[in-house]
Amino acid sequence: MTKTIGYRDWRWQALLWHHVFLLWTTVDAQTRYSIPEELKQGSVVGNLAKDLSLGLSEIFERKLRVASEAGKQYFSVDAGKGELLVNDRIDREALCGQSASCVLPLQVVVEDPLQLFRVEVEIQDINDNAPRFPSNDVTLEIAESTVIGVRFPVESAIDPDVGANSLKTYTLSKDECFNIRLKEVAGGRKVPELVLVKPLDREKKSVHQLLITALDGGNPVKSGTSQVTVKILDNNDNVPAFEKTLYKVSVVENLEKGASILQTKATDMDDGPNGEIEYFFGAHTPENVLSTFSIDSITGTILLKGILDFESTSNYEIDITAKDKGVPRMEGHCTVHVEVLDVNDNAPEIILTSNAKPVREDSPNGTVVALLNARDDDTGNNGKVTLHLPTKYPFALKASFSNNYELVTSGALDRERVSEYKIEITATDSGSPPLSSKKTIAVSITDVNDNPPVFSQSSYNVYLKENGVAGSILYSVSACDLDAGENAKVTYSIVDSKVHDVSVSSYVYMNSENGSIYSMHSFDYEKVKVFHIQVQAKDQGSPSLSTNATVHVFILDQNDNAPAVIYPSPHAASHLRVPRTAKAGHLVTKVTAVDADSGHNAWISYKVSEATDASLFMVSVYTGEVRTKRAVSEHDDSSQRLIVEVQDDGEAVQSATVTLSILLEDGVSEPMLELRHKASEPSKTSGRITLYLIVSLASVSVLSLVTLLILAVKCMRSSRSSASCCMRRTHCDEDKKPNRKLHIQLNTDGPIKYVEVLGGDVMSQSHSFRSCMSPVSEYSDFTLVKPSSTADFKEVISVLDASLPDSTWTFESQQVSAIPCLQCSTTCGTLTPCHAHFVIVSVQRVLF
Repeated sequence: MTKTIGYRDWRWQALLWHHVFLLWTTVDAQTRYSIPEELKQGSVVGNLAKDLSLGLSEIFERKLRVASEAGKQYFSVDAGKGELLVNDRIDREALCGQSASCVLPLQVVVEDPLQLFRVEVEIQDINDNAPRFPSNDVTLEIAESTVIGVRFPVESAIDPDVGANSLKTYTLSKDECFNIRLKEVAGGRKVPELVLVKPLDREKKSVHQLLITALDGGNPVKSGTSQVTVKILDNNDNVPAFEKTLYKVSVVENLEKGASILQTKATDMDDGPNGEIEYFFGAHTPENVLSTFSIDSITGTILLKGILDFESTSNYEIDITAKDKGVPRMEGHCTVHVEVLDVNDNAPEIILTSNAKPVREDSPNGTVVALLNARDDDTGNNGKVTLHLPTKYPFALKASFSNNYELVTSGALDRERVSEYKIEITATDSGSPPLSSKKTIAVSITDVNDNPPVFSQSSYNVYLKENGVAGSILYSVSACDLDAGENAKVTYSIVDSKVHDVSVSSYVYMNSENGSIYSMHSFDYEKVKVFHIQVQAKDQGSPSLSTNATVHVFILDQNDNAPAVIYPSPHAASHLRVPRTAKAGHLVTKVTAVDADSGHNAWISYKVSEATDASLFMVSVYTGEVRTKRAVSEHDDSSQRLIVEVQDDGEAVQSATVTLSILLEDGVSEPMLELRHKASEPSKTSGRITLYLIVSLASVSVLSLVTLLILAVKCMRSSRSSASCCMRRTHCDEDKKPNRKLHIQLNTDGPIKYVEVLGGDVMSQSHSFRSCMSPVSEYSDFTLVKPSSTADFKEVISVLDASLPDSTWTFESQQVSAIPCLQCSTTCGTLTPCHAHFVIVSVQRVLF
């Protein structure tokens, strides 16, 4: 379909040459305009937006731009109207020379999405050039004896215009001896020749002044003139004659300098100097011929002087003159047509029509990245170009039209793996041998939030000393995000959770920028030993991604609690009675203390700090048992005072003391008779329960020590006979009956501690205990004893109220069956297992 816009009849062109004659044609999705050359800057070529079906708003939004393949930007776009305008002076002759067709290809590029349109603007010739002769004054020397009909070539006029505006004819001023005729040469070019139509007579007229006028076919007609002066010379009758009036030769453009192109040959019928010939280039040979070729004046051989370039000049017309040495000198003429053959001497070129745009890493296949064009200045197969893209890239080339290509995505992109591609495209022509060139296009991949933050560890262990300063930093977690920009910017927070039914935010807070965790207050190991913090790292992408990690906070114990003596009560005065018949090693009582700390800080030792008689009593370092060091004598004071100091193993050491008042009396058979008597008093219920506990503890200590001594003696006796105590697994028949043992566990906010408490009738159990010792660990230190009767232990626990008045005790009993213990066999001195049934009483102290 063809549509004419702004048509003006060419018959009016003489007056309105500057008006626009526009044609546009859309064929195969291409748009063509036709305009005359030399239009003024700003002249309208056509409505580009309308012809490309683009709205005016799209000109701005899609960044419409025009690129000329000719290199110089001759056109621009009016962004307000969408019109294609002339941007610079267009000289058809400078662009296309003598070519019959002159078309400027344009590439119109729009973005979002990226599209390429091809627009062609045909530049029509106007008659803006008059014919022009190379020289305005030419001199010819012709012998008077020249016969009628001889032709004398004269220089041709040059008219850069083409078509109807080109050179059409020549005229000659009136002269009776000469006329002008046109001679057609190769390529359809017509050259003027002076023809002698009447014999010359030098004596009558020695000089002829001729005016040659060259006329073009424009409207109005333009012309150019040249003055030809013909001098009549006297007799050199024969002119040199070439074998051919036209020589044709084809040479390849890569011919080396100095190579022979062609040999011309002329002959002269005269004798002597009149027949000797010299060869020259024509007087008006163009400069490009003189710089490219040379001629041997003796042989007439044409030699290559410069470099041939098919892409620059594919044909040469050379005028050769042969002159004799006569007087006057006669000359003959011929024309040499040199055709330059193309050689594949130009590598193909890759031109980016639009710069590569950044591509999102989640772009689908087929997304246009860049537009490019392949070009080769050679012709034929030498100019056919193919592009190659290595398969290692997730990109492909999609052919468009006229050697235009689209670089599109063809595979999955991952910015975290490759953030920028250096795509090397190879262009290869079809010449022999083929030539190629490469171009590297940088394509950057933009980030998509497809990676969550990742903590350096899935969980963290933090060890924190108790009693630290509030607001101090506990730990700093860190997370990295493989994405970039806002997608990689990580903020930290604490996921709300509970610690002892209290929100974790009341314990710690977190810096959202650097992941540092700070304490809200000082921690007390005895209240909180361990808690967990769920932290979250979240990026700033849209949508945002997050990851959680767990921080385990372990509170480390400090020695901030002194041992507490629970028996005998340091707050209640009591007297211990010891018979004067007591021997060395007699158990007086057992001091029992606990420490709310744990580990080394809770390891308790006992020592005598002060005594009325230091030689009479001693205390076991680890059990707290107070025994006589020697037998009691009649000379010892009846009233003894003993101060026992209880120390822990912490740094710095903390301690407590208890004062024991001991009465040495005659006739006391059991150490607990008075206590038992006081325990039966109904008027002092609380004191009775306290006494029960004291009696129980003392009894347990005495019996445990006795049991150990018995076992030691048995093993020593056995070792004398068998040299070793053999190990043999038996069952203790006396232990098969399900008896219960009272085991009080003091469970504070610190590590769990145990204290021996014996329930039931204290005195009735004094001879029926078996002692089984558990392994000592950091968290527990307890002794299991097996009573022979059932004890109602809850009545004796109230004694603990007096030991630690700032706390409350709770109790929980648990039946434990078949707790293994070891006893030494009397038959072979071996240690045999036994099984007993116990009741474990858990005593928990709750601090207010």
